[in-house]
Amino acid sequence: QVQLVESGGGLVQAGGSLRLSCAASGTIFSINTMGWYRQTPGKQRELVATITSGGYPNYADSVKARFTISRDNAKNTVYLQMNSLKPEDTAVYYCYAFSIRRWGQGTQVTVSS
Repeated sequence: QVQLVESGGGLVQAGGSLRLSCAASGTIFSINTMGWYRQTPGKQRELVATITSGGYPNYADSVKARFTISRDNAKNTVYLQMNSLKPEDTAVYYCYAFSIRRWGQGTQVTVSS
């Protein structure tokens, strides 16, 4: 069974950077479109970025030019580089594998002002 495990969250000051990682078990990683979502209390989970198996990225308008999604199929890992962080980026960030509809457990990102 495929599992997704996120890491890299934490507390950072506004303007700082963090890199999230999502490590996937199983051999189907390379054929999955992967995504990062985020959620704050009382709000719906929102899409942050996606990346196709071929490496084509797409971003929510709120993070364009600040966040970069990438993947390393050899390591079964997808990354989210977050720069110029803002307090409104504070959320639990989740990794998602679209074709198997599987979520990771989430990692907390807190940006202080």
